[in-house]
Amino acid sequence: MLFDWAAQPFFTVITTFIFGPYFVSRLTSDPVSAQATWSNMATISSIIIAVLSPILGAIADESGSRKPWIAFFAVIKIVSLCLLWTAAPGSPVAFIVLLMVLATVSAEFSIVFNDSMMPRLVGTKDVGRVSNIAWGLGYLGGMIVLISVVLFIAGNPQTGKTLLGGTPIFGLDPAAGEDARVTGPISALWYLVFILPMFLFTPDAGRGKPLPAAVRSGLRDLGHTLSELRNKPGILRFLVGRMIYQDGVNGLLTLGGVFAAAMFGWSTMEIGIYGIILNIIAIFGCIAASSLDRVLGSKFVVVLSLLSLLAATIGIISTGTDFTLFGLVSLPVTTTEGLFSTPAEKAYILYGLLIGIAFGPVQASSRSYLARSVSPAEAGRYFGIYALSGRATSFMATLSFSLLTYWTGSARIGMASLIVFLIGGLVILLRTPYPAAHPASPLEQ
Repeated sequence: MLFDWAAQPFFTVITTFIFGPYFVSRLTSDPVSAQATWSNMATISSIIIAVLSPILGAIADESGSRKPWIAFFAVIKIVSLCLLWTAAPGSPVAFIVLLMVLATVSAEFSIVFNDSMMPRLVGTKDVGRVSNIAWGLGYLGGMIVLISVVLFIAGNPQTGKTLLGGTPIFGLDPAAGEDARVTGPISALWYLVFILPMFLFTPDAGRGKPLPAAVRSGLRDLGHTLSELRNKPGILRFLVGRMIYQDGVNGLLTLGGVFAAAMFGWSTMEIGIYGIILNIIAIFGCIAASSLDRVLGSKFVVVLSLLSLLAATIGIISTGTDFTLFGLVSLPVTTTEGLFSTPAEKAYILYGLLIGIAFGPVQASSRSYLARSVSPAEAGRYFGIYALSGRATSFMATLSFSLLTYWTGSARIGMASLIVFLIGGLVILLRTPYPAAHPASPLEQ
């Protein structure tokens, strides 16, 4: 569980709520182009993750130990995050994109190895509860970092004051983007400190084959596993459905914050508060889902979460600076002073609550869905393919956003493409047995 606590601030303050919006709104002078560049970064990362995750998972099954792999990728992630401090306004964008790709890929590869430990450590009955609580702890950790940034570090670029009215700690200059840039080193330090309990106290699998033999054997077993999927239609259908709906989820998490920053001109402080609101809701969502998963099953939780994310996405793309529901409801700009002062911003936050309550459970219960469907001996291979299913086509969501944004000049139209992925994955999941290794019922068929 503490692995999720350690890992989540990267996704909370870097990818979604602080550094990503800063990259879009302040690193360059062209927010629309910057949104597309950020989307392209996510696309490149997704392709690398999709290609290598199943290979690494298969190798891990043969080499046995997971911790050395997690440690290797932790070093890359920590160094990359520390170097984000160099992302001052006007800095070379290509270098910052490279750092983000390295950090993202390393973070996701570490998750593959951590998740593959779960079937060996947690019984089938409790795996959904443990997965959701761990995800909730992750959001709590991310929220603590986010609150700290918003209260003590993020300042108004014009006044230089924090939300509490003081000067940012460490003498950081908001006008130079230092309040956003420092989140890289902060996330790196948090990860370094809180990943240690996993290394010290969580039992690892015994050492298996030497690395060269593990590579050869792992690749051979991966090919066998991929061929075997033809005889496991339930698991194959789950992986395909998850591949599609996770594209939409990843796109929503990657682009939701930057979309709001570009539309409303939110500063680091406002984006941070928005993130805090979503993370508070996410924690309660994961707690509720941990009980629902145990009583009603992982599939029920995932389906309910996808419906919530669909409603949120439609709400977000239907909202402009002075309207919502595609203009059916007019929201006049009565004031522009204070936090979230316009009705449109309040509507956006309301839709955001639907994201907050769902984006933890949809991922945690997807993880437990697979954990209930495979044996510990094959967990590495299947969680590698699971990571592949979460990333194999995820570049399609961000690529669709980029292309539509380039062609139309409208980020709203780009965001609309995410609906296709959420609906497509939901339809396939409804026809998938639970657990996925079981034969499908007549209704699912």
